[in-house]
Amino acid sequence: HVQLVESGGGSVQAGGSLGLFCAASGYTFNSGCMAWFRQASGKEREGGAAIYTGPGTTYYADSVKGRFTISRDNAKTTLYLQMNDLKPEDTATYYCAADLVTDGPFLNETEYYYWGQGTQVTVSS
Repeated sequence: HVQLVESGGGSVQAGGSLGLFCAASGYTFNSGCMAWFRQASGKEREGGAAIYTGPGTTYYADSVKGRFTISRDNAKTTLYLQMNDLKPEDTATYYCAADLVTDGPFLNETEYYYWGQGTQVTVSS
């Protein structure tokens, strides 16, 4: 069965950087779309970044554009999220998501069937 396991979260000061990892197993990694979502305490989950794994087309929410970079390594079946210039408002639980058949919108959580358990990112001011 499909498993998505996130790692790499932690605590950092504002302006710092963190990298998140999502190890996928049981999933056709070079097909469909994969994404990073986040959910802050008391708020709805929101899409941050997505990558359509075939052509490698990327999509970013305005709130992270220019600061976050999504990428993947097909050989390692791992999805990455490099987060730079972090802000306190980036504090959230970050989730990896995947779907084989979605054709968008790729930052909409209803488009994804498989989800990881989440990893916490805390940014202090």
